[in-house]
Amino acid sequence: MSSIPNYVPGHGLLRGKSVLITAAAGAGIGYSAALRAAEEGCRALMISDIHEGRLQEAALRIREATGLDQVFTRECNVTQEEQVQALVAAAERDLGGVDVLINNAGLGGSRLLVEMSDEEWNRVLDVTLTGTMRMTRAMLPKMIERQRGVIVNNASVLGWRAQKEQSHYAAAKAGVMALTRCAAVEAAEHGIRINAVSPSIALHDFLKKSAPKELLDQLASREAFGRAAEVWEVANVMMFLASDYSSYMTGEVLSVSSQRA
Repeated sequence: MSSIPNYVPGHGLLRGKSVLITAAAGAGIGYSAALRAAEEGCRALMISDIHEGRLQEAALRIREATGLDQVFTRECNVTQEEQVQALVAAAERDLGGVDVLINNAGLGGSRLLVEMSDEEWNRVLDVTLTGTMRMTRAMLPKMIERQRGVIVNNASVLGWRAQKEQSHYAAAKAGVMALTRCAAVEAAEHGIRINAVSPSIALHDFLKKSAPKELLDQLASREAFGRAAEVWEVANVMMFLASDYSSYMTGEVLSVSSQRA
């Protein structure tokens, strides 16, 4: 098994930028992306989630770890249009305009297709795909007014690859990829870039609780490094896409994976 690399310090990739991130409470990819954004020098940050207590804890940890005072929070359920609109309005006001939106909200689960209810299917797609669409739709007019901005979406390798009991999640993530490409074409003429990351497996507390250890070990064993990604390794790629280093990239989906070809 490959050892975990050293945590890379920030290099100012987002210096002077404002960042809004959904589903950023807890200890998953969203929180790690928020922490990395602060470490990369963003001037202001807003994190949102449906868990108010964990959201406040996350903001406090980011402030203490990075010294960034301008860390704002806002509860938001991305399945509710009025909450999405309120989040975007609050971010625009508190951040002085949003330079970077990271759409991280998503919902998984495991169920054979023949046993899957409409409710299970719709719930996963509503959070993961339609939630990403709602946030993008609400934010684009603001960015279009400024003729600049970056959106980074969180997809999954399951948008490309098949896995048992993942029909709803895979369909949602494939939809996020298609949404990324189509929205990017529409936004390009306004100087706005839209890209996505596509992680294979990144371990965090929620995933450990929601999936059997045997399955997680099996998935990790398929990786060339023999281990799952750290959440910050996915966040690092998000930071690259959010930064000016990726200025010629739009409509792209970057695989964050070491799976064997």
